[in-house]
Amino acid sequence: MAKSSNTPRIPSFFTPYLVISFLLITLVLFQARAQDISKNFKETTENLISEAPKTFKGLNTILEPIKRDTSLMRYFANASEIGNYPEGISYALNELGISYRNYSLYSKAIKLHEKALEAANVNDNKEFQIYSFALLSAVYRRTEGIPSALDYAQKAVLLAENIENPNNHIKRNLNFTFNNIGHIYRTLGQYDLAIYNFKESAVLEEELGNSLGIATNYKDIGECLEAEGELEEALEYYERSLNLNKSAGSVRLDILSNLGIAHVYVHLGKAREAIEIFNTILKPAEELGDMKIISEIYVNIGWAQIKNNQIEEAEFNLNKGLEIAKKYNLLTEMEEAYSFLSELWEDQDDFKKSKEFFLKADEVEEKISNDRNKRYLADLVNRSETEKKNTQIEVLAKENEIINLRLRKNQNTLLISLLLVALLTIILYILYRQTQLRSDKKLLTLEQSMLRSQMNPHFLFNSLNSIKLYIINNEKKNAVFYLNKFSKLVRKILEASSVREIPLAEELETVELYMNIENIRFSNEIQFDIVVDEGIDTHIIKIPSLILQPFLENALWHGLSSKDGDKSILLHVSKGNNAYINIEITDNGVGRAVAERLKESKVLKRKSVGIAITKERLANFSKDYQNTFKLEIEDLFDPEGNASGTKVILRIPII
Repeated sequence: MAKSSNTPRIPSFFTPYLVISFLLITLVLFQARAQDISKNFKETTENLISEAPKTFKGLNTILEPIKRDTSLMRYFANASEIGNYPEGISYALNELGISYRNYSLYSKAIKLHEKALEAANVNDNKEFQIYSFALLSAVYRRTEGIPSALDYAQKAVLLAENIENPNNHIKRNLNFTFNNIGHIYRTLGQYDLAIYNFKESAVLEEELGNSLGIATNYKDIGECLEAEGELEEALEYYERSLNLNKSAGSVRLDILSNLGIAHVYVHLGKAREAIEIFNTILKPAEELGDMKIISEIYVNIGWAQIKNNQIEEAEFNLNKGLEIAKKYNLLTEMEEAYSFLSELWEDQDDFKKSKEFFLKADEVEEKISNDRNKRYLADLVNRSETEKKNTQIEVLAKENEIINLRLRKNQNTLLISLLLVALLTIILYILYRQTQLRSDKKLLTLEQSMLRSQMNPHFLFNSLNSIKLYIINNEKKNAVFYLNKFSKLVRKILEASSVREIPLAEELETVELYMNIENIRFSNEIQFDIVVDEGIDTHIIKIPSLILQPFLENALWHGLSSKDGDKSILLHVSKGNNAYINIEITDNGVGRAVAERLKESKVLKRKSVGIAITKERLANFSKDYQNTFKLEIEDLFDPEGNASGTKVILRIPII
């Protein structure tokens, strides 16, 4: 007989009320906890803004535990902006950018790092500038924007190496940048240079005792060795990375090192072992949330399953990886997925599908190449035109040969049609590249000529000589004042020479610096004024960089240098019709006719090529607009008919 229980039973109709009560109590406790955290962080934020530490360590010591909380970091950034604390803004925005980068949201990450750099520039904080440069380089490298990545990396290295007694954070950023440069060379296929930079970074990380940094570089060296076909040595570096990471405890590095080991296993014919590793790291990767890694794992699982003859499973995983790659615009993973799908259907003798995926892979690969070329003009400078053409022809020929081999079993008509299409593509592509390269070469020639005219040795020598006179005459304030202006002018000229167009505001600031320097030699006799009409936003209007200086130089040396009495130059910016902006440069010099006679009488004649170069650059600039530029030069006369100066009228298209 069963023994009765003395424990009172709860009527069933009370159960829902108990569940609801429990949930309400939990919600209240959670809200109280959230309010407590919010209150504590608000106090922490107020204290940090009040103390305003200027170093990364001063902020990171307090904020490191919560710096991956995007809501708290955004709150700290906004509070720092209200409190006029640039270092706080830069720190918070950079950490937000890292979070977005880790979730493969690269465009958002770039914007955040750029704003962080702007904040670091407010107080010229070198440490935060280096940090922002390094992080921008990393994001651009992940998006395969090689020129921008290399540019920002070089800026970080130059800035860091010029700092005496750098702190550990600057050293870590330098190490990180060397690692990033290694990745850039790896993307370009220059594996020896990549391994060299990874080893340099590893040595520097060892000096800092950073096991995570060493392990990361070992993993990267393993990837380069694998790409070179040195599989056994690559496997050794992957395993060394895993062993070092045991103390560092980085989930991301653990995933990537295991991914590399599994990749090598597939190459070595150990597809089954590779699949086991891929499946082991898939869940941690999904928890990490890096969509690039997740997509790569799915694609590699599919690849290994092809080798293991698991066709249906391979197709599923390749399509899964492809879906993620498309969603987050991961071009490299898209290209790999299409290539493996082409291989899969070729093995099944379905050449129609194989061709379809092969062409898609080829299309994505071409898009990757085009994106890299468009990022920055320096890519074209680093290689000669002949090498580019030969390389492109060889690549296209190899691709054509691969297509022929894969489709050899098809009917003759299909093969002939495909060959004709391939040959036509080659011809059109070569014609297109030749046209593009000629245009780029002309643009580079103009930019180099322009820079040489701006950095005229006579101007540099005479400017420094004038400043030297201030020093000799013990006029220290004037010497320092003009030396600062001279250095700023040179920096602006060098910066502007690397871009095709700049805001009008920057151009006006540059020419004002130029006139200040040149005016030294005229004993500050020249009255130079800039007048901008109301309603003109000079920060929005774009013009070719360094376009006004040649006209001012002509006004100085041909119009005013031989004139007695008052000397003046007026630069007037006004709105033309809707399609133009007008820039007028008026001097009260001796006029062109007198200037030409004086020039012929001189023993040493100044050879001016600046105007001719400027016209060519304006013509090239105007190609992107509906209208072309207009340049007019008027001779001015007084009521008695005597020459009273010259007016240059420059109409630049803006629509």
